[in-house]
Amino acid sequence: MKILHISWEFPPTIVGGLGTFAMELTRKLVIMGNEVTVYTLNRDNEYPLRDNWKGVEVHRPMIVNATGAFNIFAGEELKRWGSGLKFFSDVAIYNILSASKVVNQQIKKEGRRFDLVDSHDWLGALGGMIIKDETGLPMVFHVHSTEKGRSMGRGSRVVEDIEYMAGEKADRIVTVSNAMKDHLISMGFSRNKITVCWNGVDEKKYDLSRFSKKETENLRKRYGVKPDDFLLLFVGRLIMVKGVLNLVEAMPEILKDYPNTKLVILGVGELEKGIRARMNRLGLNDRIMLRNEFVEEDERILHYAASDIVVLPSSYEPFGIVCTEAMSMGKPVVVGAKGINGFKEQIIPSGKKQCGVHVDPYDPGDIAWGVSAILSSRSKMKLMGKNGRERVLKVFTWERIAKKTFEIYEKVANKNEVTENKNER
Repeated sequence: MKILHISWEFPPTIVGGLGTFAMELTRKLVIMGNEVTVYTLNRDNEYPLRDNWKGVEVHRPMIVNATGAFNIFAGEELKRWGSGLKFFSDVAIYNILSASKVVNQQIKKEGRRFDLVDSHDWLGALGGMIIKDETGLPMVFHVHSTEKGRSMGRGSRVVEDIEYMAGEKADRIVTVSNAMKDHLISMGFSRNKITVCWNGVDEKKYDLSRFSKKETENLRKRYGVKPDDFLLLFVGRLIMVKGVLNLVEAMPEILKDYPNTKLVILGVGELEKGIRARMNRLGLNDRIMLRNEFVEEDERILHYAASDIVVLPSSYEPFGIVCTEAMSMGKPVVVGAKGINGFKEQIIPSGKKQCGVHVDPYDPGDIAWGVSAILSSRSKMKLMGKNGRERVLKVFTWERIAKKTFEIYEKVANKNEVTENKNER
């Protein structure tokens, strides 16, 4: 197939799960023998206009700052974005220029043919809709998150309208969890259009056997963690929906029964000062290490390897690749299971295949209970990690995810009905 993606994130710029998904999926689709083209944002106009990344044809249109022009005709809500209007301008210009190049140069002038366009989130929706209107090309709207969910209901109505319009225009809506499917339906998106396809993980890169005991011990020593101590790990943006403040609040309760426990927080975000203030208030400065900085992937993977439990008490997590990464590293995971949460679809919380624990992310006491339930038995901890790794190899490899995505693409391109895999619900 000849597949076109409009993805705001793409290597070398990876911000979150959307970028990881686009990177891994497109690479696997190329390996499967497909021709893949990606249009992505040219941040600060510093990257080549046309490039090849591991067999993927990449276009990065040069953008201009249209903030002044947008201010003339933008509605009151967009004007309230203030300095953030520059971001909206960049996204809009990138989408328009991408669509124009696809339609006028690649299709009309060069005679290129594409089987479909996959637009990722609102950040790529405008380009996909323009291309569909101009060419009739089948369109997939890939929803990795929503404005309402990200902002806890306090976001931009303009962005919500773009999302809804893209859902109406698309031939198929693909989203990353059953929780997200239910969320989209509650927002008025057509139930019959939505297909769920989970994200995945590189099980070869995220493999505990890659790291020596000496490497993990050295990292633990950096944080003052002794051989018999427990190391908890949080990985994620420092924002409210990730539940990191409640995790900090849970630490005193955990330390009552397991005083030899430390927590490492890896992430950047607006809550840094709030986290440090809470650590001070609770007297936890010697028990919690906050790394408010960008940590390269290899070092992040080493942190998974050195940890005993990964704790991710999010209240909004459309899928949550960090959970899949932790499972792939053979670590038990404590996850938030309320709200719009894809974590609960990854983690089996009981039975022979248990690989972690579900908790109420709004309740520090319940988070403490979940962590303590795993800390109570090292053998249980080890078995959960083993089960998590096995679940990844069975369900969450990028090869499997790419294969399912390709099957969806084929049916959309051929205008065949897409059906849900009931086993995955």
